[in-house]
Amino acid sequence: MAEALTVEDRQALGKLNNRRLRSAGSVPAVLYGHGGKSVHLAIGSDEFLTTLRHGTKMVDLKGAVSESALISDIQWDTFGKEVLHVDLLRVSKDERIEVTVAVETRGMAPGVSEGGTVEISVHELTLECPAGDIPEKLEVNINELKLGDEVLASSVELPAGAKLITDGDTVVVHCIEIIEEEEEEAGAAATAEPEVIGKAEDDEEASSE
Repeated sequence: MAEALTVEDRQALGKLNNRRLRSAGSVPAVLYGHGGKSVHLAIGSDEFLTTLRHGTKMVDLKGAVSESALISDIQWDTFGKEVLHVDLLRVSKDERIEVTVAVETRGMAPGVSEGGTVEISVHELTLECPAGDIPEKLEVNINELKLGDEVLASSVELPAGAKLITDGDTVVVHCIEIIEEEEEEAGAAATAEPEVIGKAEDDEEASSE
């Protein structure tokens, strides 16, 4: 689902001007694709971060331009806290595109009460779907996941019109047995008193004197 995102025209380019823009509470962005010219834009940081928290990938730009776009790439700072730059790709809402969507589990796996633990092996799946119908996330129901069971990518429910690109045999979620014995043995080995090399030889020498 698309969200509206207000953008402003950005004339001053370069690293120094981008730093000034971020200090003023905006994020530098560029809109490109579909044979159109690249347009340099500025987006309010708070508004953009809210859009990201909603898991939105498709946005309706308003203000300096009025177009539909896909959030194609995000550059973060070293600590992953501040958005440095955003790439926006022009798309039409009925255009089919490939996109990665986050996977989340829903429910309680009976395998946990059987001594197992639920492990998510794949956190994203790649789909092909209309740009205007990109799901925010894919939910995997684990209410019937028993010890030793697994959920394959081909079993994940997709929205209408979507096609799975990820290999269908990919294990997305499984319930595996918790193995504690090896950990206990490793702990016992770590606490065992180390042998003092040469102690026996010293005792023998002392007794001979």
